Amino acid sequence: MIARLTGVLAHKAPPFVLVDVNGVGYEVQVPMSTFYNLPDLGAKVTLLTQFIVREDAQLLFGFLSDVERESFRELIKISGVGPRIALAVLSGLSTAELAQAVATQEANRLDRK
Repeated sequence: MIARLTGVLAHKAPPFVLVDVNGVGYEVQVPMSTFYNLPDLGAKVTLLTQFIVREDAQLLFGFLSDVERESFRELIKISGVGPRIALAVLSGLSTAELAQAVATQEANRLDRK
């Protein structure tokens, strides 16, 4: 499992970033909350990651904080919520807003309109 990447930010185009780790480029999908807080191209970056292997794909998701990664992991445990939906939720709500919506059972905050 790939749990963390540290390297040079080589490219970024939402929702993907390319992290060069000693000559190996890792394409990583990130939520917009992470994307907006990334350093400039060419700068060193560390991403906490979640590696998902499916029959038809190997997907790598990255986060700047452990809280975001843990929220992502909890979201994908929910029936009907896959990695892309979890990424969209984290792109639209901060982890604090997500926690509040869950605690107060405000499912309508998670609806995409």
